[in-house]
Amino acid sequence: MIILGIDPGSRKAGYGVIKTERRKFEYIDSGVMSYSNVDCFMDRLGIIYESCLKLVEKFEPDQIAIESLIYVKSVTSLAKLAQARGAMIAAFMATHQKKVFEYAPNLIKSSVTGHGHAKKEEVEKSLMMILGRGLEVKGHDESDALAIAICHGLLAGSIPTSTSTKKRGRSGSSLKQAFKHLENS
Repeated sequence: MIILGIDPGSRKAGYGVIKTERRKFEYIDSGVMSYSNVDCFMDRLGIIYESCLKLVEKFEPDQIAIESLIYVKSVTSLAKLAQARGAMIAAFMATHQKKVFEYAPNLIKSSVTGHGHAKKEEVEKSLMMILGRGLEVKGHDESDALAIAICHGLLAGSIPTSTSTKKRGRSGSSLKQAFKHLENS
C-alpha cells in the first residue's frame, strides 16, 4: 500500500510518501510545498488545491493521511490553517473518497516514537530507524509528514472501512508493538 502523509499549512506543507507491506516501511519520497510567494490568501488556497491534485497524480497513493487541526495561539492562524486543510482535503476527496484519514499530533508521535509528547528530534530519529539511516529530511514539515504516513501505516488495520465495520488487526498499535510483533514472526 502506498500512503501519502500530509503535514498541512497555509504557507508551506510537508508531504511524505511511503510504501508499506506487512508493517515494513519503504521510503519513496518527501518534501515541502511552499506557498509563501503568493501574498493573497484566497489565491493561495487555489494553489494549495492544485498542488495536492498534482501530488495524487504523481504518486498515485492508495490512502492519504493528514494531521488534524492543532491548537494555535492566534485565531487568525487557526482559521487560515483550517481553510488550507479544507482545500487539501477537497483536492484529495476528488479521487480518494473514504481513503483520507486524519490523526491527532499526539497520536502520530506516540505511534512513531512510543511517546505522545516527543520532540521533533525524537521523531526524526525514529524515522531514521524505521526508514533507514540514510534518510535525510530537510525540515520538520517533511519529517512530520513522513511520521503521519507511518502512523497511518501502523493503525490502518484498526480503522473500520466502508465495506467492513469490524476492526481488523490490533487497535492502537505503536511502533514498539509492531517491532515486537515482527520479532515474534
